[in-house]
Amino acid sequence: MELLLELLSLVPCFMYFMLKSSSALHMLQQNWYNDGNRYIGWILKNINKVFVEVDLFFVVLGITIFLEPKFSIILFEIFYAVCFFMYKNKKEKEQVKKPLVYTKRVKRIILTEILLYALLSYILISFINVANIYIIYLILGLFVYLTYIVVLLANTINIPIEKMVGKYYMRKAKNKLASMSNLDVIGITGSYGKTSSKNILNDILNVRYDVLATPKNFNTPNGLMITINNYLDKFTNLFIAEMGAFKEGEIKELCDFVHPKYGILTKIGTAHMDSFGSQENIQKGKFELIESLPSDGVGILNADDPLQVSYELKNKCHIIWIGIDNDADVKASNIKMTYQGMSFDVTFKGDKTKYKFETKLLGVPNVYNILAGIALGSYLGISKEELIRGVKKVKSIEHRLELKKYLDINIIDDAYNSNPVGSKMALDVLNLMPGKKIIVTPGMIELGKEEYKLNMEFGRHIAEVCDEVILVGEEQTKAIYDGLMDKKYNKEKIYIINDVKIAFNLMRELKGKEETYCLLENDLPDIFNER
Repeated sequence: MELLLELLSLVPCFMYFMLKSSSALHMLQQNWYNDGNRYIGWILKNINKVFVEVDLFFVVLGITIFLEPKFSIILFEIFYAVCFFMYKNKKEKEQVKKPLVYTKRVKRIILTEILLYALLSYILISFINVANIYIIYLILGLFVYLTYIVVLLANTINIPIEKMVGKYYMRKAKNKLASMSNLDVIGITGSYGKTSSKNILNDILNVRYDVLATPKNFNTPNGLMITINNYLDKFTNLFIAEMGAFKEGEIKELCDFVHPKYGILTKIGTAHMDSFGSQENIQKGKFELIESLPSDGVGILNADDPLQVSYELKNKCHIIWIGIDNDADVKASNIKMTYQGMSFDVTFKGDKTKYKFETKLLGVPNVYNILAGIALGSYLGISKEELIRGVKKVKSIEHRLELKKYLDINIIDDAYNSNPVGSKMALDVLNLMPGKKIIVTPGMIELGKEEYKLNMEFGRHIAEVCDEVILVGEEQTKAIYDGLMDKKYNKEKIYIINDVKIAFNLMRELKGKEETYCLLENDLPDIFNER
Protein backbone atom coordinates (compact mmCIF):
# COMPACT_ATOMS: atom_id res chain seq x y z
CA MET A 1 0.00 0.00 0.00
CA GLU A 2 2.80 2.39 0.89
CA LEU A 3 4.49 1.61 -2.44
CA LEU A 4 1.29 2.46 -4.33
CA LEU A 5 0.95 5.75 -2.46
CA GLU A 6 4.60 6.48 -3.12
CA LEU A 7 4.10 5.93 -6.87
CA LEU A 8 0.95 8.07 -6.93
CA SER A 9 2.81 10.87 -5.18
CA LEU A 10 5.09 11.14 -8.22
CA VAL A 11 2.20 12.14 -10.52
CA PRO A 12 1.96 15.88 -9.56
CA CYS A 13 5.75 16.10 -9.74
CA PHE A 14 5.71 14.52 -13.21
CA MET A 15 2.93 16.86 -14.40
CA TYR A 16 4.91 19.88 -13.24
CA PHE A 17 8.08 18.54 -14.85
CA MET A 18 6.34 18.12 -18.23
CA LEU A 19 4.77 21.57 -18.03
CA LYS A 20 8.08 23.20 -17.19
CA SER A 21 9.90 21.19 -19.87
CA SER A 22 7.56 22.66 -22.52
CA SER A 23 9.09 26.08 -21.73
CA ALA A 24 12.59 24.64 -21.92
CA LEU A 25 11.79 22.91 -25.22
CA HIS A 26 10.45 26.19 -26.58
CA MET A 27 13.78 27.87 -25.90
CA LEU A 28 15.72 24.86 -27.21
CA GLN A 29 13.78 25.00 -30.47
CA GLN A 30 14.26 28.75 -30.87
CA ASN A 31 17.98 28.24 -30.26
CA TRP A 32 18.30 25.70 -33.09
CA TYR A 33 18.44 22.68 -30.75
CA ASN A 34 21.68 24.02 -29.26
CA ASP A 35 23.48 24.20 -32.60
CA GLY A 36 26.65 26.15 -31.92
CA ASN A 37 25.82 25.98 -28.18
CA ARG A 38 23.13 28.64 -28.68
CA TYR A 39 20.83 27.11 -26.06
CA ILE A 40 23.63 26.91 -23.49
CA GLY A 41 24.45 30.55 -24.25
CA TRP A 42 20.80 31.50 -23.73
CA ILE A 43 20.76 29.72 -20.33
CA LEU A 44 23.90 31.57 -19.22
CA LYS A 45 22.33 34.90 -20.22
CA ASN A 46 19.04 34.10 -18.48
CA ILE A 47 20.05 32.60 -15.13
CA ASN A 48 17.09 34.19 -13.34
CA LYS A 49 14.51 32.87 -15.81
CA VAL A 50 15.97 29.37 -15.68
CA PHE A 51 16.80 28.94 -12.00
CA VAL A 52 14.55 31.32 -10.06
CA GLU A 53 11.27 29.39 -10.04
CA VAL A 54 8.82 28.29 -7.37
CA ASP A 55 10.19 24.73 -7.35
CA LEU A 56 13.48 26.10 -6.01
CA PHE A 57 11.85 25.52 -2.63
CA PHE A 58 12.11 21.76 -3.17
CA VAL A 59 14.95 22.03 -0.64
CA VAL A 60 12.35 22.43 2.13
CA LEU A 61 11.29 18.84 1.41
CA GLY A 62 14.30 17.96 3.53
CA ILE A 63 12.05 18.44 6.56
CA THR A 64 10.36 15.16 5.61
CA ILE A 65 13.25 13.45 7.39
CA PHE A 66 11.35 14.26 10.58
CA LEU A 67 7.93 13.12 9.31
CA GLU A 68 6.19 9.81 8.96
CA PRO A 69 6.33 8.47 5.34
CA LYS A 70 2.58 9.05 4.80
CA PHE A 71 2.92 12.72 5.81
CA SER A 72 5.99 13.07 3.59
CA ILE A 73 3.96 11.71 0.66
CA ILE A 74 1.14 14.20 1.26
CA LEU A 75 3.56 17.13 1.58
CA PHE A 76 5.33 16.13 -1.68
CA GLU A 77 2.02 15.87 -3.55
CA ILE A 78 0.78 19.22 -2.28
CA PHE A 79 4.06 20.98 -3.04
CA TYR A 80 4.15 19.93 -6.72
CA ALA A 81 0.41 20.41 -7.20
CA VAL A 82 0.92 24.04 -6.09
CA CYS A 83 3.98 24.36 -8.35
CA PHE A 84 1.99 23.00 -11.28
CA PHE A 85 -0.94 25.41 -10.93
CA MET A 86 1.29 28.42 -10.26
CA TYR A 87 3.43 27.67 -13.32
CA LYS A 88 0.34 26.97 -15.46
CA ASN A 89 -1.12 30.33 -14.46
CA LYS A 90 2.15 32.06 -15.30
CA LYS A 91 2.34 30.43 -18.75
CA GLU A 92 -1.23 31.39 -19.58
CA LYS A 93 -0.35 35.05 -19.00
CA GLU A 94 2.82 34.91 -21.09
CA GLN A 95 2.90 36.53 -24.50
CA VAL A 96 4.36 34.05 -27.00
CA LYS A 97 5.24 35.34 -30.46
CA LYS A 98 6.17 31.97 -31.91
CA PRO A 99 4.84 28.99 -29.92
CA LEU A 100 6.60 25.66 -29.53
CA VAL A 101 6.04 23.50 -32.60
CA TYR A 102 5.61 19.85 -31.69
CA THR A 103 7.72 18.43 -34.51
CA LYS A 104 8.76 14.79 -34.59
CA ARG A 105 12.10 15.83 -33.16
CA VAL A 106 10.45 17.58 -30.21
CA LYS A 107 8.28 14.52 -29.59
CA ARG A 108 11.39 12.31 -29.55
CA ILE A 109 13.00 14.62 -26.97
CA ILE A 110 9.83 14.48 -24.85
CA LEU A 111 9.92 10.67 -24.97
CA THR A 112 13.55 10.70 -23.82
CA GLU A 113 12.65 13.08 -20.95
CA ILE A 114 9.86 10.75 -19.83
CA LEU A 115 12.22 7.78 -19.92
CA LEU A 116 14.80 9.69 -17.86
CA TYR A 117 12.17 10.60 -15.25
CA ALA A 118 10.83 7.03 -15.16
CA LEU A 119 14.31 5.53 -14.91
CA LEU A 120 15.34 7.83 -12.07
CA SER A 121 12.07 7.16 -10.22
CA TYR A 122 12.48 3.40 -10.63
CA ILE A 123 16.07 3.44 -9.34
CA LEU A 124 15.17 5.60 -6.34
CA ILE A 125 12.10 3.57 -5.32
CA SER A 126 13.92 0.25 -5.88
CA PHE A 127 17.02 1.04 -3.89
CA ILE A 128 15.94 3.53 -1.22
CA ASN A 129 13.85 2.34 1.68
CA VAL A 130 10.51 4.06 2.26
CA ALA A 131 11.78 5.10 5.68
CA ASN A 132 14.26 7.34 3.84
CA ILE A 133 11.65 8.70 1.44
CA TYR A 134 12.96 12.24 1.95
CA ILE A 135 16.07 11.26 -0.06
CA ILE A 136 13.87 10.19 -2.98
CA TYR A 137 11.97 13.46 -2.88
CA LEU A 138 15.08 15.61 -2.63
CA ILE A 139 16.75 13.88 -5.60
CA LEU A 140 13.58 14.05 -7.71
CA GLY A 141 13.13 17.66 -6.66
CA LEU A 142 16.65 18.48 -7.86
CA PHE A 143 15.99 16.65 -11.15
CA VAL A 144 12.81 18.68 -11.79
CA TYR A 145 14.43 21.92 -10.64
CA LEU A 146 17.10 21.36 -13.33
CA THR A 147 14.49 20.80 -16.08
CA TYR A 148 16.26 23.11 -18.54
CA ILE A 149 19.43 21.05 -18.09
CA VAL A 150 17.48 17.78 -18.36
CA VAL A 151 16.05 18.95 -21.70
CA LEU A 152 19.60 19.69 -22.88
CA LEU A 153 20.64 16.19 -21.72
CA ALA A 154 17.71 14.59 -23.58
CA ASN A 155 18.61 16.56 -26.71
CA THR A 156 22.24 15.40 -26.42
CA ILE A 157 21.23 11.76 -25.91
CA ASN A 158 19.12 11.97 -29.07
CA ILE A 159 21.89 13.37 -31.30
CA PRO A 160 22.81 9.95 -32.85
CA ILE A 161 19.11 9.31 -33.57
CA GLU A 162 18.68 12.75 -35.13
CA LYS A 163 21.73 12.18 -37.32
CA MET A 164 20.26 8.91 -38.58
CA VAL A 165 16.89 10.57 -39.26
CA GLY A 166 18.62 13.50 -40.98
CA LYS A 167 20.66 11.19 -43.21
CA TYR A 168 17.55 9.31 -44.28
CA TYR A 169 15.64 12.46 -45.30
CA MET A 170 18.76 14.01 -46.86
CA ARG A 171 19.30 10.91 -49.02
CA LYS A 172 15.63 10.94 -50.00
CA ALA A 173 15.81 14.64 -51.00
CA LYS A 174 19.07 14.19 -52.96
CA ASN A 175 17.62 11.25 -54.87
CA LYS A 176 14.53 13.30 -55.72
CA LEU A 177 16.65 16.20 -56.98
CA ALA A 178 18.83 13.84 -59.02
CA SER A 179 15.76 12.38 -60.73
CA MET A 180 14.59 15.82 -61.92
CA SER A 181 16.90 16.49 -64.86
CA ASN A 182 14.86 19.47 -66.11
CA LEU A 183 15.01 21.32 -62.79
CA ASP A 184 17.34 24.26 -62.18
CA VAL A 185 18.05 25.56 -58.68
CA ILE A 186 18.41 29.23 -57.72
CA GLY A 187 20.17 29.99 -54.45
CA ILE A 188 19.60 33.23 -52.55
CA THR A 189 21.68 34.39 -49.61
CA GLY A 190 22.92 37.57 -47.96
CA SER A 191 22.93 39.24 -44.57
CA TYR A 192 19.61 40.94 -45.22
CA GLY A 193 16.64 40.65 -47.56
CA LYS A 194 16.83 36.94 -48.41
CA THR A 195 13.18 36.14 -47.85
CA SER A 196 11.96 39.32 -49.54
CA SER A 197 14.20 38.70 -52.55
CA LYS A 198 13.01 35.09 -52.75
CA ASN A 199 9.32 36.01 -52.68
CA ILE A 200 9.77 38.80 -55.24
CA LEU A 201 11.77 36.53 -57.55
CA ASN A 202 9.12 33.84 -57.23
CA ASP A 203 6.36 36.27 -58.30
CA ILE A 204 8.41 37.59 -61.24
CA LEU A 205 9.52 34.21 -62.62
CA ASN A 206 6.02 32.76 -62.29
CA VAL A 207 4.89 34.81 -65.32
CA ARG A 208 6.77 32.27 -67.47
CA TYR A 209 7.90 29.31 -65.38
CA ASP A 210 6.55 26.81 -62.86
CA VAL A 211 8.47 27.91 -59.76
CA LEU A 212 8.72 26.57 -56.23
CA ALA A 213 10.31 28.67 -53.48
CA THR A 214 11.15 27.50 -49.98
CA PRO A 215 8.27 28.61 -47.71
CA LYS A 216 8.61 31.25 -44.98
CA ASN A 217 12.22 31.29 -43.76
CA PHE A 218 13.03 27.62 -44.49
CA ASN A 219 16.71 28.31 -45.13
CA THR A 220 18.50 25.50 -43.27
CA PRO A 221 19.34 21.93 -44.39
CA ASN A 222 16.18 20.73 -42.61
CA GLY A 223 14.09 23.45 -44.22
CA LEU A 224 15.36 22.56 -47.69
CA MET A 225 14.83 18.83 -47.06
CA ILE A 226 11.23 19.41 -45.96
CA THR A 227 10.55 21.59 -49.01
CA ILE A 228 12.08 19.13 -51.49
CA ASN A 229 10.52 16.01 -50.00
CA ASN A 230 7.05 17.46 -49.41
CA TYR A 231 6.47 20.14 -52.06
CA LEU A 232 8.73 19.70 -55.09
CA ASP A 233 6.97 17.97 -58.00
CA LYS A 234 7.81 16.84 -61.55
CA PHE A 235 6.27 19.97 -63.13
CA THR A 236 8.59 22.43 -61.35
CA ASN A 237 11.08 24.20 -63.65
CA LEU A 238 12.87 26.33 -61.08
CA PHE A 239 13.46 25.77 -57.38
CA ILE A 240 14.36 28.88 -55.35
CA ALA A 241 16.33 27.92 -52.24
CA GLU A 242 16.80 30.53 -49.55
CA MET A 243 20.09 29.90 -47.75
CA GLY A 244 20.82 31.11 -44.22
CA ALA A 245 24.00 30.75 -42.21
CA PHE A 246 25.50 31.54 -38.82
CA LYS A 247 29.09 30.68 -39.67
CA GLU A 248 31.48 29.95 -42.54
CA GLY A 249 30.89 26.71 -44.41
CA GLU A 250 27.13 26.52 -43.88
CA ILE A 251 26.22 28.06 -47.26
CA LYS A 252 28.71 25.70 -48.94
CA GLU A 253 26.99 22.78 -47.19
CA LEU A 254 23.62 23.87 -48.60
CA CYS A 255 25.10 24.33 -52.08
CA ASP A 256 26.63 20.84 -52.00
CA PHE A 257 23.14 19.60 -51.18
CA VAL A 258 20.99 21.34 -53.83
CA HIS A 259 23.65 22.33 -56.44
CA PRO A 260 22.36 25.75 -57.55
CA LYS A 261 22.98 26.90 -61.12
CA TYR A 262 21.98 30.48 -60.37
CA GLY A 263 22.77 32.58 -57.31
CA ILE A 264 21.63 35.93 -55.92
CA LEU A 265 23.61 37.72 -53.23
CA THR A 266 21.40 40.40 -51.64
CA LYS A 267 23.49 42.52 -49.26
CA ILE A 268 26.47 41.80 -47.05
CA GLY A 269 26.20 43.43 -43.64
CA THR A 270 26.76 42.79 -39.96
CA ALA A 271 23.95 40.32 -39.20
CA HIS A 272 25.11 37.36 -37.06
CA MET A 273 28.45 39.02 -36.37
CA ASP A 274 28.59 37.14 -33.05
CA SER A 275 28.63 33.73 -34.71
CA PHE A 276 30.65 34.62 -37.83
CA GLY A 277 33.30 36.43 -35.80
CA SER A 278 34.23 39.16 -38.29
CA GLN A 279 33.03 41.12 -41.32
CA GLU A 280 35.56 39.26 -43.48
CA ASN A 281 34.13 35.90 -42.39
CA ILE A 282 30.62 37.10 -43.25
CA GLN A 283 31.83 38.20 -46.69
CA LYS A 284 33.53 34.85 -47.37
CA GLY A 285 30.55 32.93 -46.03
CA LYS A 286 28.03 34.68 -48.29
CA PHE A 287 30.22 34.30 -51.37
CA GLU A 288 30.23 30.52 -50.86
CA LEU A 289 27.00 30.55 -52.89
CA ILE A 290 28.51 32.33 -55.91
CA GLU A 291 31.71 30.28 -55.73
CA SER A 292 29.67 27.05 -55.74
CA LEU A 293 28.02 27.87 -59.07
CA PRO A 294 29.12 25.88 -62.15
CA SER A 295 31.06 27.54 -64.98
CA ASP A 296 27.82 27.92 -66.97
CA GLY A 297 26.03 29.31 -63.93
CA VAL A 298 24.98 32.92 -63.29
CA GLY A 299 25.52 35.05 -60.19
CA ILE A 300 23.58 38.27 -59.52
CA LEU A 301 25.66 40.76 -57.50
CA ASN A 302 25.03 44.26 -56.16
CA ALA A 303 27.31 46.95 -57.63
CA ASP A 304 26.38 49.33 -54.79
CA ASP A 305 27.67 46.98 -52.09
CA PRO A 306 31.41 47.63 -51.49
CA LEU A 307 31.82 44.17 -49.93
CA GLN A 308 30.61 42.54 -53.14
CA VAL A 309 32.53 44.80 -55.55
CA SER A 310 35.82 44.36 -53.67
CA TYR A 311 35.63 40.56 -53.38
CA GLU A 312 37.99 38.50 -55.57
CA LEU A 313 35.78 35.75 -56.97
CA LYS A 314 37.38 32.31 -57.12
CA ASN A 315 35.32 30.82 -59.94
CA LYS A 316 34.41 31.80 -63.50
CA CYS A 317 30.63 31.81 -63.57
CA HIS A 318 28.86 34.61 -65.43
CA ILE A 319 28.15 37.66 -63.26
CA ILE A 320 25.31 40.15 -63.77
CA TRP A 321 25.64 43.35 -61.76
CA ILE A 322 22.61 45.28 -60.53
CA GLY A 323 22.69 48.76 -59.03
CA ILE A 324 21.22 52.19 -58.47
CA ASP A 325 24.15 54.46 -57.65
CA ASN A 326 26.95 52.79 -59.63
CA ASP A 327 27.35 51.49 -63.18
CA ALA A 328 25.64 48.11 -63.57
CA ASP A 329 24.29 45.67 -66.15
CA VAL A 330 20.77 46.24 -64.86
CA LYS A 331 20.33 49.67 -63.29
CA ALA A 332 17.43 51.50 -61.65
CA SER A 333 17.02 55.28 -61.76
CA ASN A 334 14.36 57.93 -61.28
CA ILE A 335 12.98 56.18 -58.20
CA LYS A 336 9.74 57.76 -57.00
CA MET A 337 8.16 56.65 -53.75
CA THR A 338 4.85 57.52 -52.15
CA TYR A 339 2.94 55.88 -49.34
CA GLN A 340 1.09 53.92 -52.04
CA GLY A 341 4.14 52.31 -53.67
CA MET A 342 7.10 52.98 -55.97
CA SER A 343 7.95 53.50 -59.61
CA PHE A 344 11.39 53.51 -61.24
CA ASP A 345 13.12 53.24 -64.60
CA VAL A 346 15.36 50.29 -65.49
CA THR A 347 18.06 50.22 -68.16
CA PHE A 348 19.85 47.13 -69.46
CA LYS A 349 23.44 47.19 -70.67
CA GLY A 350 23.47 47.39 -74.45
CA ASP A 351 19.86 48.62 -74.58
CA LYS A 352 19.26 52.39 -74.58
CA THR A 353 15.55 52.04 -73.81
CA LYS A 354 14.32 52.97 -70.34
CA TYR A 355 11.64 50.62 -69.04
CA LYS A 356 9.28 51.91 -66.38
CA PHE A 357 8.39 49.55 -63.52
CA GLU A 358 5.75 50.00 -60.83
CA THR A 359 5.23 48.14 -57.56
CA LYS A 360 3.12 48.40 -54.44
CA LEU A 361 6.21 47.54 -52.37
CA LEU A 362 8.03 50.22 -50.38
CA GLY A 363 11.68 50.94 -49.61
CA VAL A 364 14.88 51.14 -51.64
CA PRO A 365 15.99 47.65 -50.47
CA ASN A 366 13.01 46.28 -52.39
CA VAL A 367 14.20 48.09 -55.53
CA TYR A 368 17.41 46.04 -55.29
CA ASN A 369 15.39 42.86 -54.69
CA ILE A 370 13.24 43.60 -57.74
CA LEU A 371 16.31 44.40 -59.85
CA ALA A 372 17.76 40.98 -58.97
CA GLY A 373 14.52 39.34 -60.12
CA ILE A 374 14.46 41.40 -63.31
CA ALA A 375 18.11 40.59 -64.07
CA LEU A 376 17.70 36.84 -63.66
CA GLY A 377 14.29 36.81 -65.34
CA SER A 378 15.70 38.63 -68.37
CA TYR A 379 18.63 36.19 -68.56
CA LEU A 380 16.13 33.30 -68.49
CA GLY A 381 14.30 34.71 -71.50
CA ILE A 382 11.39 36.58 -69.96
CA SER A 383 10.47 39.59 -72.10
CA LYS A 384 10.56 43.15 -70.78
CA GLU A 385 6.77 43.41 -71.07
CA GLU A 386 6.35 40.22 -69.02
CA LEU A 387 8.82 41.50 -66.44
CA ILE A 388 6.93 44.80 -66.10
CA ARG A 389 3.70 42.86 -65.64
CA GLY A 390 5.34 40.48 -63.17
CA VAL A 391 6.76 43.29 -61.02
CA LYS A 392 3.40 45.04 -60.92
CA LYS A 393 1.84 41.84 -59.59
CA VAL A 394 4.46 41.27 -56.87
CA LYS A 395 2.57 40.78 -53.63
CA SER A 396 3.25 42.59 -50.38
CA ILE A 397 5.65 40.60 -48.24
CA GLU A 398 4.47 39.65 -44.78
CA HIS A 399 6.15 41.63 -41.98
CA ARG A 400 8.47 43.42 -44.42
CA LEU A 401 7.32 47.02 -44.85
CA GLU A 402 3.81 45.62 -45.21
CA LEU A 403 1.03 48.20 -45.07
CA LYS A 404 -2.01 47.12 -43.06
CA LYS A 405 -4.71 48.51 -40.80
CA TYR A 406 -5.16 48.15 -37.03
CA LEU A 407 -8.57 49.68 -36.34
CA ASP A 408 -8.08 53.34 -37.32
CA ILE A 409 -4.26 53.27 -37.35
CA ASN A 410 -2.11 52.63 -40.44
CA ILE A 411 0.54 50.02 -39.64
CA ILE A 412 3.84 49.68 -41.47
CA ASP A 413 4.73 46.14 -40.46
CA ASP A 414 8.50 45.66 -40.70
CA ALA A 415 8.55 43.27 -37.76
CA TYR A 416 10.28 40.26 -39.31
CA ASN A 417 13.92 41.10 -38.62
CA SER A 418 15.65 44.46 -38.32
CA ASN A 419 19.15 45.41 -39.45
CA PRO A 420 21.09 48.69 -39.71
CA VAL A 421 20.29 49.22 -43.41
CA GLY A 422 16.69 48.04 -43.27
CA SER A 423 15.82 50.04 -40.14
CA LYS A 424 17.07 53.27 -41.76
CA MET A 425 15.07 52.53 -44.92
CA ALA A 426 11.97 51.72 -42.85
CA LEU A 427 12.25 55.12 -41.15
CA ASP A 428 12.61 56.76 -44.58
CA VAL A 429 9.37 55.07 -45.63
CA LEU A 430 7.64 56.21 -42.43
CA ASN A 431 8.86 59.73 -43.11
CA LEU A 432 6.99 59.71 -46.44
CA MET A 433 3.67 59.17 -44.71
CA PRO A 434 1.30 62.08 -44.14
CA GLY A 435 0.24 62.66 -40.54
CA LYS A 436 1.46 61.54 -37.13
CA LYS A 437 4.35 59.05 -36.98
CA ILE A 438 4.92 56.47 -34.23
CA ILE A 439 7.50 53.70 -33.95
CA VAL A 440 7.36 50.51 -31.87
CA THR A 441 10.68 48.69 -31.63
CA PRO A 442 12.83 46.48 -29.38
CA GLY A 443 15.93 47.41 -31.37
CA MET A 444 18.36 45.26 -33.33
CA ILE A 445 20.21 42.14 -32.17
CA GLU A 446 23.09 39.80 -33.10
CA LEU A 447 25.31 42.65 -34.27
CA GLY A 448 28.32 41.71 -32.15
CA LYS A 449 30.51 44.44 -30.69
CA GLU A 450 28.81 47.03 -32.92
CA GLU A 451 25.35 46.40 -31.46
CA TYR A 452 25.27 49.29 -29.00
CA LYS A 453 26.73 51.77 -31.51
CA LEU A 454 24.32 50.74 -34.30
CA ASN A 455 21.27 50.85 -32.03
CA MET A 456 22.32 54.28 -30.77
CA GLU A 457 22.54 55.48 -34.37
CA PHE A 458 19.10 53.97 -34.93
CA GLY A 459 17.86 56.10 -32.02
CA ARG A 460 19.27 59.23 -33.66
CA HIS A 461 17.40 58.43 -36.90
CA ILE A 462 14.19 57.83 -34.94
CA ALA A 463 14.51 61.26 -33.35
CA GLU A 464 14.53 62.88 -36.80
CA VAL A 465 11.35 61.13 -38.00
CA CYS A 466 9.01 60.04 -35.20
CA ASP A 467 6.49 62.03 -33.17
CA GLU A 468 6.17 59.29 -30.53
CA VAL A 469 8.49 56.40 -29.62
CA ILE A 470 7.49 53.13 -27.97
CA LEU A 471 10.48 51.03 -26.86
CA VAL A 472 9.95 47.36 -25.99
CA GLY A 473 12.35 46.13 -23.29
CA GLU A 474 14.17 48.60 -21.07
CA GLU A 475 17.53 46.83 -21.09
CA GLN A 476 17.44 45.88 -24.77
CA THR A 477 16.59 49.42 -25.92
CA LYS A 478 19.00 51.42 -23.76
CA ALA A 479 21.22 52.27 -26.75
CA ILE A 480 18.21 53.56 -28.73
CA TYR A 481 17.20 55.68 -25.74
CA ASP A 482 20.74 57.09 -25.54
CA GLY A 483 20.57 57.94 -29.25
CA LEU A 484 17.28 59.77 -28.72
CA MET A 485 18.77 61.71 -25.81
CA ASP A 486 21.82 62.56 -27.95
CA LYS A 487 19.38 64.33 -30.29
CA LYS A 488 17.66 65.97 -27.30
CA TYR A 489 14.41 64.17 -28.05
CA ASN A 490 11.48 64.99 -25.75
CA LYS A 491 11.46 62.40 -22.91
CA GLU A 492 7.71 62.78 -22.57
CA LYS A 493 7.33 61.32 -26.06
CA ILE A 494 9.21 58.11 -25.14
CA TYR A 495 7.33 55.13 -23.67
CA ILE A 496 9.21 52.07 -22.40
CA ILE A 497 7.23 48.84 -22.04
CA ASN A 498 8.13 45.19 -21.51
CA ASP A 499 5.14 43.63 -23.24
CA VAL A 500 4.47 44.43 -26.89
CA LYS A 501 0.74 43.79 -26.34
CA ILE A 502 0.62 47.05 -24.39
CA ALA A 503 1.91 48.88 -27.48
CA PHE A 504 -1.32 48.43 -29.42
CA ASN A 505 -3.43 50.04 -26.70
CA LEU A 506 -0.80 52.75 -26.30
CA MET A 507 -0.95 53.48 -30.04
CA ARG A 508 -4.67 54.18 -29.75
CA GLU A 509 -4.05 56.56 -26.86
CA LEU A 510 -1.31 58.41 -28.76
CA LYS A 511 -3.29 58.72 -31.98
CA GLY A 512 -4.17 62.29 -32.76
CA LYS A 513 -6.99 63.72 -34.86
CA GLU A 514 -4.81 63.46 -37.95
CA GLU A 515 -3.99 60.26 -39.87
CA THR A 516 -1.57 58.13 -37.86
CA TYR A 517 1.12 55.79 -39.16
CA CYS A 518 2.91 53.36 -36.86
CA LEU A 519 6.10 51.52 -37.82
CA LEU A 520 6.59 48.11 -36.17
CA GLU A 521 10.34 47.68 -36.51
CA ASN A 522 11.57 44.22 -35.53
CA ASP A 523 9.83 41.65 -33.36
CA LEU A 524 12.37 39.78 -31.27
CA PRO A 525 11.79 36.07 -30.69
CA ASP A 526 10.75 34.86 -27.24
CA ILE A 527 14.36 34.15 -26.28
CA PHE A 528 14.85 37.93 -25.95
CA ASN A 529 11.70 38.55 -23.91
CA GLU A 530 12.63 40.63 -20.85
CA ARG A 531 9.52 39.65 -18.92
